[in-house]
Amino acid sequence: MPRPKAAFDEVHALEFREPDEVLDADSMYTIYEVARLLQGVDPDRELDVETENVLLDWAIPWMMKHSDEFVFAEPATDDDPGYYGLAET
Repeated sequence: MPRPKAAFDEVHALEFREPDEVLDADSMYTIYEVARLLQGVDPDRELDVETENVLLDWAIPWMMKHSDEFVFAEPATDDDPGYYGLAET
């Protein structure tokens, strides 16, 4: 249910970093690692499913917006996630 802005003490502007500010150019990452790094969370940190899903909700559109800046590699097996990295410029 929508709430009036006046109901909040503070509102903040959305600020997204550029891919090269988040990822190392020489590394490839799973979508889960990208999602964590985008939010400043250690990529190896264990997260509960609900938190992981929220991070993915932010990461997937961000990656789509910057899709021309990414490359990907196929997963090792069908059960593994793919890997993403920065495209060479």
